[in-house]
Amino acid sequence: MTLIEILGGFVVGSALGFALGAAIGQSAILEEIVYPYIVAFQTMPKVAIAPLFVVWFGFGAASKIVITATIVFFPVVVNTIVGLRSAPRDQIDLMTVCTASRWQMFRMIRLPHALPFVFAGLDIGIVLAVIGAIVGEFVGAQAGLGYLILQRNFSMDTAGAFAILIVLSLIGIGLHAAVRCIARRTIFWSDASADLSRSG
Repeated sequence: MTLIEILGGFVVGSALGFALGAAIGQSAILEEIVYPYIVAFQTMPKVAIAPLFVVWFGFGAASKIVITATIVFFPVVVNTIVGLRSAPRDQIDLMTVCTASRWQMFRMIRLPHALPFVFAGLDIGIVLAVIGAIVGEFVGAQAGLGYLILQRNFSMDTAGAFAILIVLSLIGIGLHAAVRCIARRTIFWSDASADLSRSG
């Protein structure tokens, strides 16, 4: 159950973060209007607003996926924006002279340069997704590793609680390695991919 919540929240948060980051990264006006609200939402403690999600979406996996998605969302948005704006100005000017459309510029120039940043955000997001799912289960759940930790703590079963924490750590390490592997295969042409290969 916890793994479903982690992966579900990661996929939802990453997709929304990339879509909104791509829109903001190409529009200064949209950044001025929307970005302050994103930052304001990110500053809200997720532990404080998690009970609201439980009330709105119930005690099942849906509320945990939403909580996890809100935590994953911000690093993906920020890295996508920075990545899209890292494209070399001379290449953009050349595409403009060649009368390329905004979509062609995005696909051929901005997106390739943004992918290393996007994967950096995904790498952060997958680790935070584990924390988000557990926070959601602490607030209110009927199953999952966070629910089991609360039960073990209530019964003073320290060994059982630490065993679950080790399982969570292994899940985090495995998901982190999976994202890095996908990044190496996707952005094999970039310097960031070479750094991942040396450190992986």
